[in-house]
Amino acid sequence: MESIKFILVGFGHIGRRHATVIHEYPEAELVAICDVDPELERHELYPQGVPFFRTFEDVLSSGLKADVVSICTPNGLHIPQALLAIRSGHHVLIEKPMGLSKQACEQAIFEALQYDRQVFVVKQNRYSPPVKWLRQMVLEERLGRILNVQINCFWNRDDRYYAQRSNSGSVNWKGTKDLDGGVLFTQFSHFIDIMYWIFGDIKAIRSRLYNFTHVHNTEFPDSGTACFEFIKGGTGTINFSTSVWDRNLESSITVIGEKGSVKIGGQYMNAVEICHVQDYTFEPLPETNPPNDYGPFQGSAANHHYVIENVVRTLNGRDRITANMLEGMKVVEIIERIHASALE
Repeated sequence: MESIKFILVGFGHIGRRHATVIHEYPEAELVAICDVDPELERHELYPQGVPFFRTFEDVLSSGLKADVVSICTPNGLHIPQALLAIRSGHHVLIEKPMGLSKQACEQAIFEALQYDRQVFVVKQNRYSPPVKWLRQMVLEERLGRILNVQINCFWNRDDRYYAQRSNSGSVNWKGTKDLDGGVLFTQFSHFIDIMYWIFGDIKAIRSRLYNFTHVHNTEFPDSGTACFEFIKGGTGTINFSTSVWDRNLESSITVIGEKGSVKIGGQYMNAVEICHVQDYTFEPLPETNPPNDYGPFQGSAANHHYVIENVVRTLNGRDRITANMLEGMKVVEIIERIHASALE
């Protein structure tokens, strides 16, 4: 099959994960990496032989040919860089979140359709065995009518996290409204995506947001709760915080249905903790991949090899997009509505 050529924009923590997977994937080729910090070309994880550029514009003017631009920069740069990639004839892979506003995401969708380009959004937790299992349980209606869904996301992001230097080696983008956007975008959008992917859209949102321990280093709340109704029926809540002391506590989803109850728990929704369902016997699932490790902090499951595989196979006509641009925009829109409800 044809080798799919990638340009990587952003060589921070998650960008290095993309670079490693792309560089090692047999049907992919990493043709360029760009980052504003020239020191990163000497990073121990920098793939040998891949040209380094300071800006995406420099890559485009170099004449290098590529199929996909993988965007791993601060959240607020995702859409502007995606638009530049689309207009230059590239497909796009965007790290979560797709953007920081529905309006910006709509512009990217409009131009992708104009230029006939594919936009992939990274939602690697969809590949987690417990998450796939729960979705199948709901699709097969094994739980009957869904009555209540509760999502708890309790992580640690303290001064160690917000004091980290940005790729430029100077100003830290984490904690800013215009480039970070808030904990629902940066830390917990994967779990909102799981909720949307399994149970659909929500309405009648009533939310409250608080900043308990990050007033000195963020421009947005660190904790909150939202209650809502699912359009398909049933009620739900999200409780979230990055004020947990020292390390992550849990990311869990509990589902109450008329025919049973299930709970996926652990730090990253990585384990089935409860399965009590009428006429159903739970069978052990494949082991969940470990989380992405960022030193004192850990992220969601290290499933990016599935994401890159999906991009390559889709562009070669052997698969379809796991998380498309409309779904990426929908998660952003749900977060926006949670924020807006709190302001009301």
